[in-house]
Amino acid sequence: MSDHILLPEGSIEKQTTTLNLGPTHPATHGVFQNILELDGERVMKSTSTIGYIHRAFEKIAERRPLYQITPLTDRLNYCSSPINNMGWHITCEKLLGLELPKRVDYLRVIIMELARISDHLICNSIVGVDSGAFSGFLYVMQYRELIYEIYEEVCGSRLTTTIGRIGGFERNFTPAAFQKLEKFLKEYPKVLKEFENLFTRNRIFMDRTIGCGPISAERALNYGFTGPNLRAAGVDYDVRVHTPYSSYQDFDFTVPVGTTGDCYDRFLVRNEEMWQSLSIIEQAFQKVKEFKGADAEVFHADVPAYYLPEKKDVYTKMEALIYHFKIVMGEAEMPVGEVYSSVEGGNGELGFYLISDGGRTPYRLHFRRPCFIYYQAFEELVKGGMLSDAVITMSSLNLIAGEMDA
Repeated sequence: MSDHILLPEGSIEKQTTTLNLGPTHPATHGVFQNILELDGERVMKSTSTIGYIHRAFEKIAERRPLYQITPLTDRLNYCSSPINNMGWHITCEKLLGLELPKRVDYLRVIIMELARISDHLICNSIVGVDSGAFSGFLYVMQYRELIYEIYEEVCGSRLTTTIGRIGGFERNFTPAAFQKLEKFLKEYPKVLKEFENLFTRNRIFMDRTIGCGPISAERALNYGFTGPNLRAAGVDYDVRVHTPYSSYQDFDFTVPVGTTGDCYDRFLVRNEEMWQSLSIIEQAFQKVKEFKGADAEVFHADVPAYYLPEKKDVYTKMEALIYHFKIVMGEAEMPVGEVYSSVEGGNGELGFYLISDGGRTPYRLHFRRPCFIYYQAFEELVKGGMLSDAVITMSSLNLIAGEMDA
């Protein structure tokens, strides 16, 4: 489709082309559409369209008890679904006024940081693919599988995990889970270093990403950016530091920041965050090892109204049978309250705004999805750039359609 731009009298008429970028998944890394107006291969204007996989999660959640909402959160950013699960559980615990045992916090930190590494390695390897380099993607994806094997050992699931429960985990970590974790911690640093060597000083990659899709700190803040996209622009905001949860204050790590907010800086920030996540996991693993005896068996807070009792107790104890029935039938009432809780998701601040009127389901629930917020800046980021730059800019933003539409 072509449009004609009328120029002043005596000038040569200029013709532009309208191109649909998406909503095919391979083109846009998700089912969303950008209507681009092109002058040759240069982007003059971009109009974004979302909602192709909108599933009304927030309204569905308002008809479910708290513990049945966890599977909905899996389908937000499915590249790091355990962080979504934990973020939701922390919100519920805030409403219920629960304080968790330290060991539970440390186990959660291990899982959330594994999820962050999984998220970042997918994003950065795909940025490599969109710049013409496929090898890095094939290499690191093997190690995402190692992370998924750890999930599988903990909860039986891999991609959409529904991992954990309100108050902790559904079961203690097995020795096999810790063995797989040790294997990952031993092998992945070398792989990450080799991945960086493939890209960081690669002249072709640098030419494709430096100066591509930049944004200033001021503009990023105005749009409401969070996560690696904001930190790449030079703002050191990290929910784990500014509003600690799950005992993140017990860990020593740095928040990497960039300067230009372009694709290259976003790539570097995510790479460095993987190193920091590895350090946090190592620290958390050491803290977990320090628990001995009965303390080493703690994996859940005392919250019987939201945690299914063991089957043997259901068959032999009346109290356990009552709680089992109430939980399965969705009859556990929540306290009246209004809370907002957020976690540092793989691609930004993931928040949950929950209003309870004292019933068995939320009165209102809103998910703060970072993708939905920073996608608004896409038109500004790609305007004046090349068509090929629009694709790589989209990759570097780490847009996840499931989270954006919700």
